[in-house]
Amino acid sequence: MLLHLFFSLFVFLTLIDNGNAGVTSSFVRSEFPAVDIPLENEVFAVPKGYNAPQQVHITQGDYEGKSVIVSWVTPDKPGSSEVRYGLSKGKYDFTAKGSFTNYTFYTYKSGYIHKCFLNGLQYDTKYYYEIGNGDSARNFWFETPPKVDPDASYTFGIIGDLGQTYNSLSTLQHYMNSGAKSVLFVGDLSYADRYKYHDVGVRWDSWGRFVEPSTAYQPWIWNTGNHEIEYMPYMGEVTMFKSYLYRYPTPYQASNSTSPLWYSIRRASAHIIVLSTYSPFVKYTPQWKWLREEFKNVDREKTPWLIVLMHVPIYNSNVAHFMEGESMRSVFEAWFIEHKVDVIFSGHVHAYERSYRISNIHFNISSGDPYPVPDETAPVYITVGDGGNKEGLAARFRDPQPDYSAFRESSYGHSTLEIKNRTHAFYHWNRNDDGKKVKIDSFVLHNLYWGQNHQQRKSNQYRLRSLILNRASTAQL
Repeated sequence: MLLHLFFSLFVFLTLIDNGNAGVTSSFVRSEFPAVDIPLENEVFAVPKGYNAPQQVHITQGDYEGKSVIVSWVTPDKPGSSEVRYGLSKGKYDFTAKGSFTNYTFYTYKSGYIHKCFLNGLQYDTKYYYEIGNGDSARNFWFETPPKVDPDASYTFGIIGDLGQTYNSLSTLQHYMNSGAKSVLFVGDLSYADRYKYHDVGVRWDSWGRFVEPSTAYQPWIWNTGNHEIEYMPYMGEVTMFKSYLYRYPTPYQASNSTSPLWYSIRRASAHIIVLSTYSPFVKYTPQWKWLREEFKNVDREKTPWLIVLMHVPIYNSNVAHFMEGESMRSVFEAWFIEHKVDVIFSGHVHAYERSYRISNIHFNISSGDPYPVPDETAPVYITVGDGGNKEGLAARFRDPQPDYSAFRESSYGHSTLEIKNRTHAFYHWNRNDDGKKVKIDSFVLHNLYWGQNHQQRKSNQYRLRSLILNRASTAQL
């Protein structure tokens, strides 16, 4: 009875704060066809010029945000791996030299995949850059984040399970109008693994051109999903994550990770941890040991916002993929609570869902209550596997809606997280309603570390002030 009353009070307070409480949306989406866009569509157009660079994308290249990795593909021959860049359009005072590689996948042979590090950049600065040579040269720009600082404001976009359908295009276009500065991508990029033989590589190429209008201009922080595994023994392809690892570099070494599949970065006022659901993570595995050490490197005085990305959600009330995240929950949830992770973004389920702050850390197979309970020290769990891929929506939610679920809807969309300062961030999810951007779910996210510690500091300051005043009064007597 006491627990029931406590939970009722918790839900009521969350309703006041968040504007939504235990809602299953009744919206029924009139879908675009869940089919991939034909290859001849203009969104996959090859740039003009012989051997012109294509599939251009950037990501953060270091731990602190003063470096970027620029990647691109030249289809016919290696060409130059050089990046020319500077502070003015058309005036490139700096040059960085990179490297290139390629790979085969069954009968498919990739183009020449280039990677170049741009180091020692200034914070909060717009850079212009050029790749390629002669008439085939192409020009882009990007902006570096503000200096790592507890009150640095910054806006992230969150996208997952994107693919390359007309629904995917709607999501991408709406995101590009959001004003966000970089993407936290929670896995399942191209869905090329839904094809066979030579076409697997072809659909990786088309996806790279598809997302280039965003990825060439702002960093996407990459994470993998099950559709990047590409374990296809019938084609003789048994190296997992092969296409992804060749095409999408990450700054894993900067955070002392042993694998590109899990790593960490700091950006503005956020510390972002990327975990790999489909790599070993149980006790004493490389990923487990790395995360244990990485949590020690989190300094909430400098980066108050602690964000975790993973592909499979820990809490999910959709029929699709229900309970798939339980093994990772049992291993890592206690750490998430201990270190006051603010929010965890995941994908995999092709729908949207947001949880309350809840935990289930007291449950194991032999004891404890097996149900999540309200926990103000726990993260908010948000599933954004709704990018728009070929597999379509996960339209069936479990009924009744569990107490831990705050809002859920089976639609396509993307999210943004607008960090204002060390204590508050504004979050909202946008539904892509047949070509119209519609904001559906939003709330104010309160920082766990500074919110709780701020109250404690105020209490300590009050007690210290009272002590000083009491001593002053005694001295006067």
